[in-house]
Amino acid sequence: MIPSWVSLRAGDYEKIINVRRALSRHGIYTVCEGAKCPNIFHCWGEGTATFMILGEVCTRACRFCAVRTGNPRGYVDWGEVDRLVEAVRELGLKYVVVTSVARDDLPDGGASVFAAVVKKLREVGCVVEVLVPDFGGSPAAVKTVVSSGPDVFAHNVETVRRLTPLVRDRRAGYERSLSVLKYAKEFGAPLTKSGLMLGLGETFEEVVETLEDLRRADVDIVTIGQYIKPSGSPRHLNPVRYATPEEFAKIKEVAVSLGFKAVASGPLVRSSYKAYSLYREALKNIVYLG
Repeated sequence: MIPSWVSLRAGDYEKIINVRRALSRHGIYTVCEGAKCPNIFHCWGEGTATFMILGEVCTRACRFCAVRTGNPRGYVDWGEVDRLVEAVRELGLKYVVVTSVARDDLPDGGASVFAAVVKKLREVGCVVEVLVPDFGGSPAAVKTVVSSGPDVFAHNVETVRRLTPLVRDRRAGYERSLSVLKYAKEFGAPLTKSGLMLGLGETFEEVVETLEDLRRADVDIVTIGQYIKPSGSPRHLNPVRYATPEEFAKIKEVAVSLGFKAVASGPLVRSSYKAYSLYREALKNIVYLG
């Protein structure tokens, strides 16, 4: 049974309706819906959403994720870029988070589409955060995205090293994810960000080790949340346990002590949750620490 502390109230109903209508009108997907995020109506109730480009079919089948898996066979809807920008205009957003499914069927993993979206959003005055797949570990793909000018480059390690083969698709890798984050910094990303889930059987020491690995990769922002099984499918892992609010607080203390510029740690924290607040906190700490 899910404990009482893993709960969240919905936001403003009118804003939820406005977001749903805008997304539907422009034919835009969100990871909020695709991944069955528990925060969906809270974020939509604040007038925000995390946009998902490159369709709604992922070429991978990670055991924590509810996004549909399949083979898009190289199809890219380039009109999606302009529709996303129009949806952002309609919602009046100034900070935009863009993510995608994994597209192993594309030569660059979809990096060129990310770059096109970032450039268009920057043209209309948005601050842009991208949450990217690993692009097969391609430095060139990472450089394509970073060169387009996102304000935050995010990629999630998702879990600790030992559990990665169990939790993520076989094509994903712990070291590969760290290398993607390192490449992003090397290519000039202003801020990098990563996230992981608790409750899959990891130990406290393994979580600390993961945080240390992320700092060695010069990651600036980290998010830590509770894994919640997204469906009754046997493909999706059952949570081993639910971490308490006190455990999340302790892990946040460790992350801050390691030098992350912004940290979100709590049962319902997700990689894009309160993204603008974390971005602002990181900027303040850059100035303070600099």
